[in-house]
Amino acid sequence: MEDTGKTARREVKTRGFHLAKVAAAFLARHGVRPNTISFMSIFFSACCGACLIFSSRTGTGGTALLLIASAVLIQMRLLCNLFDGMVAIEGGLKTKSGEIFNDFPDRISDPLIIVSAAYAIPHMTYSLEIGWLAGLLSVMTAYVRVLGVSAGSNQYFSGPMAKQHRMAVMTLALLAAAATAGTRFHGKIIFAALVVIAAGCMITVLRRLNQSVRELENK
Repeated sequence: MEDTGKTARREVKTRGFHLAKVAAAFLARHGVRPNTISFMSIFFSACCGACLIFSSRTGTGGTALLLIASAVLIQMRLLCNLFDGMVAIEGGLKTKSGEIFNDFPDRISDPLIIVSAAYAIPHMTYSLEIGWLAGLLSVMTAYVRVLGVSAGSNQYFSGPMAKQHRMAVMTLALLAAAATAGTRFHGKIIFAALVVIAAGCMITVLRRLNQSVRELENK
């Protein structure tokens, strides 16, 4: 999805849900700072990464449980990404440095999750290389978006592999891998997800670059 505006927010449908508004209001009312919520996303991502790494060192049952826990932790990370902005804007707790605290943790969280997924399947040929590539490209998608803004273009959140898409692919893959733990499909599912994320991020990088360049050249 594209957004037009240098300080625009990524469009998130769940932001309009009544339950999300109630939860954000509760956090704001109890003085939970949006920057604290932003950094909590790193904590959940690190826990997710640990679960993924250790999932390759247990039996079938332990692997399945750790993969399910990883999928849940990804959603906890995304909830932090949702509530930090809502508490800041709707809750009236926005700070001048909020944009930095809002964006920086994501640059750590994405590689923590994506690269760790590669270490969950060390027996798969080239899994680590693909995992690191996907992690690097996930950071690049944000870099080119911010680069365009710094050059004077609008901010583009277009896909096909924006943050919410990456995390959706990873969550579904981990749940599917958990369901097939102990079979030959377990590693293949996670490996395929990493390939999809890497390829999608490459397209996203090129698309966002093209959008910013075209806008700047047409001004």
